[in-house]
Amino acid sequence: MMVSFFDQFASPSYLGVPLIAIAIALPWVLYPTPSSRWINNRLITIQGWFINRFTNQLMLPLNVEGHKWALLLASLMIFLITTNMLGLLPYTFTPTTQLSLNMGFAVPLWLATVIIGMRNQPTVALGHLLPEGTPIPLIPVLIIIETISLFIRPLALGVRLTANLTAGHLLIQLIATAVFVLMPMMPTVAILTAAVLFLLTLLEVAVAMIQAYVFVLLLSLYLQENV
Repeated sequence: MMVSFFDQFASPSYLGVPLIAIAIALPWVLYPTPSSRWINNRLITIQGWFINRFTNQLMLPLNVEGHKWALLLASLMIFLITTNMLGLLPYTFTPTTQLSLNMGFAVPLWLATVIIGMRNQPTVALGHLLPEGTPIPLIPVLIIIETISLFIRPLALGVRLTANLTAGHLLIQLIATAVFVLMPMMPTVAILTAAVLFLLTLLEVAVAMIQAYVFVLLLSLYLQENV
């Protein structure tokens, strides 16, 4: 019986218990805990260097108020990168291919940036809904359009991450299936297809990291508008 390609995105369960909680908690177990010693090993040193460089780059355009989000955004970045990368391994499950999980990250964080803007600088926050110098007849139309674009932001965040990872996983599975089908009939074509599959896998590794960075970067830009 032919298995659907979309079965790989179904949340796995054991004895009726969903295992997505383990998939979400696993990334934090893989990272070593920094020690209080003056000299650490190479792994902890590289980990600390990467986190520091990423945090500095992310917080550069933000003011002091936005620096309070450094720990949250850095933790989210590490979580997304790790889950996206682990999902490329065989017999694994990628939680970030679930739109519900991505929306669960996008909506509260986006809403928090909007609330911060409305609380700290309501005039500036509302001013984004109406560009300066707009003709009077276009004011109601532009306000409606900007309001819709504001509420579409979290949906775009979640859908972008879900769609990119889902498309990549589907394409890898399709090409891998083609390799197994072509191997007994046309070995040369199968080898060429396997080479394409290898290159696509490398591309998916880059996509997994880039999409995690884009997700957090857009959140930081939304925060920049409201602090």
